[in-house]
Amino acid sequence: MVTLLLVISASQVLAQTTGILSGTITDKNSLLPLPGSSITLENSKIGTIADSTGHFRLTGIPTNSYTITVSQVGYKTITRYNVVIGSGNEQVISFEMEPDGILLNTVIVSSRRRTVRAASIETPLSVQKLTTEEIKSNPGGNFDISRVIQSLPGVGGTAGSVGGFRNDIIIRGGAPNENVYYLDGIEVPIINHFATQGSAGGPTGILNVSFIEEVKLSSSAFEARYDNAISSVFQFKQKTGNSFRTQGNLRLSATEFAAMLEGPLSQKKNITYLASIRRSYLQFLFSAFDLPIRPNYWDFQTKVNYPINKKLNLSLIGIGAIDEFSFTAPKEASPEKLYVINSNPSINQNSYTVGVSLRKTIPKGFWNLSLSRNYLNNELDKFEDNNQPEESERILAIRSKEIENKLRFDITQNILKWKLAFGAMAQLVSYDNSTFNVIRKELIDENGAIIQPEELVNFISPFEPMLKMGVFAQASRRFLDNRLGFSAGLRIDRNDFTDDGRSFIKTLSPRASMSYSLSDHWTANISAGRYFKIPPYTILGFADNNGVPVNKSVQYLRSDHLTGGLEYLPSESTRFTLEGFYKKYANVPVSQRNGISLSNLGGDFNVLGNEAVNTTGKGTTYGFEFFAQQKLTKRFFGMLSYTFFSSRYSGNDQQLVPSAWDNKHLLSLTWGYKFNRNWELGLKFRFQGGAPYTPFDEEASRTNYLSQGTGILNYAQLNTLRLTAFNASDVRIDKKWNFRQLTLDVFLDVTNWYGASSPAYPQYTFRRNADNTDFLTTDGQPVKPDGSNAIPYLLTNDDPSVVPTIGFIIEF
Repeated sequence: MVTLLLVISASQVLAQTTGILSGTITDKNSLLPLPGSSITLENSKIGTIADSTGHFRLTGIPTNSYTITVSQVGYKTITRYNVVIGSGNEQVISFEMEPDGILLNTVIVSSRRRTVRAASIETPLSVQKLTTEEIKSNPGGNFDISRVIQSLPGVGGTAGSVGGFRNDIIIRGGAPNENVYYLDGIEVPIINHFATQGSAGGPTGILNVSFIEEVKLSSSAFEARYDNAISSVFQFKQKTGNSFRTQGNLRLSATEFAAMLEGPLSQKKNITYLASIRRSYLQFLFSAFDLPIRPNYWDFQTKVNYPINKKLNLSLIGIGAIDEFSFTAPKEASPEKLYVINSNPSINQNSYTVGVSLRKTIPKGFWNLSLSRNYLNNELDKFEDNNQPEESERILAIRSKEIENKLRFDITQNILKWKLAFGAMAQLVSYDNSTFNVIRKELIDENGAIIQPEELVNFISPFEPMLKMGVFAQASRRFLDNRLGFSAGLRIDRNDFTDDGRSFIKTLSPRASMSYSLSDHWTANISAGRYFKIPPYTILGFADNNGVPVNKSVQYLRSDHLTGGLEYLPSESTRFTLEGFYKKYANVPVSQRNGISLSNLGGDFNVLGNEAVNTTGKGTTYGFEFFAQQKLTKRFFGMLSYTFFSSRYSGNDQQLVPSAWDNKHLLSLTWGYKFNRNWELGLKFRFQGGAPYTPFDEEASRTNYLSQGTGILNYAQLNTLRLTAFNASDVRIDKKWNFRQLTLDVFLDVTNWYGASSPAYPQYTFRRNADNTDFLTTDGQPVKPDGSNAIPYLLTNDDPSVVPTIGFIIEF
């Protein structure tokens, strides 16, 4: 760092630096290039016209943040805010322009009033977008997309993890595994390190933000092309590599090191690439803080783009991760540290997604063909003493693999004023699972009598390769001089594994949406739809101890949505939305062992669904959300969101009770200000209502603590208690220096800067002696195997945690 500062000091005499902006402009409906489009950097005299291939390149731009406007006769004007032009990296952006279609006296007029809208005719509401700059500069986001989107309306996190050690995504009170993720049209089931198999989440994301051009979140009114989405669809659009020169960036912080390169593979054929690698330093940070866990990970990402000709494009993507989660004895023991060692399993996990897609322009539209493969290898181990494991004290061993091979084909065309989309997908799924899990250890009294019989799960899954198929169709059109937009879709899915999976009728999922422009500034929207999700493979592949599958009778989880709202656009850069939503669930998986809905689970580091279930559960979530957004036009940008919601699920008793995600209130305020001399300040405030939780079963917890390392919850009192509300604020300061061909960004990011307490679920343990070398007992004797002479103790686990991170980014 000292060397870097010396370089900075020695370089201040350089003249004003400049940067480069380049990209492509295409028709959104046909994906054909739009030559002659006008590109303007507002509040400057800089601009250009796209060439015959739709490409443009502007050089000699003074380094700064700009608002870029792209216009073309007959198309809606596009405005991109807060585009940072630096001297280190050429900024490469692609624009897809939507035909306007407004005819006045045979002259087609472009409208500038909808540039800030995130919605489309198919999904006219419940849509938010974030650009790469908004993700990079988000306070407390740590360049992690999963954390950044928690600033958006309706998006919550798991208790104790907001700004903490998990980034589960809870959309409008739904479970973490109800969301789907697409990277350039390829489904990516895992976007987090140390993902919870059968669910989602983890301590940090996999995606490299330097690859991302835009993130789009749809929390309702999903297009029919997306299967398994019942709470949200995330669409990550990656940028295309620089076709003129090789460039890249390096990022170093207290938690990780990341390196990224992009450039041409063949300038003659315009083939480009993006490639990155990232290495975790969390294990060293946790060692410095004397924490007993050692998370260690690598991740990799790449994209290759090959425009074969004007109408045919081939792209290849790849993303992968290697994760290891282990333990070590702390130098200074405490009840909290010792609890962590034995309450969680050690994890060895690796995953990848690779995919290739071919896009072809056809008359009045285009088609997409994609082939991809997802892989997850998950290994969990847990012992009575994780720090000194002995095979005789093993209580958990899971060896599991999931492999999905996917083929998707869809066509989009505009025919007689209708936008039509239809297609099909086929997936071949392999799943292996070998599980040994001691649920209850056998306990014998002094006379040799069994006081607790052993409860053991021990099986090898007999899961055979499964074929999944689905077809969809969607039709959309505008009426009444384009003031009324209407879209309707239909989807059906099947599989050859579950008992009724071959029935298309049981997954018939219609959906429809409408939007009406009340004026140039106001739009009313409404949507209704039915959506289905197949249970996780951990459920489908579960078997009894004789190897017989027990969950073949499960049904697709169903969710019915009804959403309505208003959107107000007072200016091109300002947006307000108010929406109400209602979701009704059916066929929700319920645990046969403890009788609760599995939709309450998934926010830990174990496995969700590795047990016998029935799909008789129900659920409802409803509420409203408000969102205000100001894009950066001069110096200020900000977002304000508030959501009120209720989330309830039923178990075997069919009684709806608050779910684990029923926080009631979500409030987020994020703003930023750009000062002179490339200083930038960002501030985020977040409030989340108290999450429900379940008290411990005192007798079962005492009896099983020594073997399990955790307490046993009393599910007869499911979610009858609540944590206190959570609030915290994060601050980020950036300073950029632009040199002749290099940009340096030094940043300070402080999570929870004012030290607010972070309420989390209490943890059951036994009271320890003063030096934490042994448990205290009521009779002064060693603790008995059944814990009858131990002294129960609850760890409150709500101490404030302030996490400062300093780092730098070099663009070259």
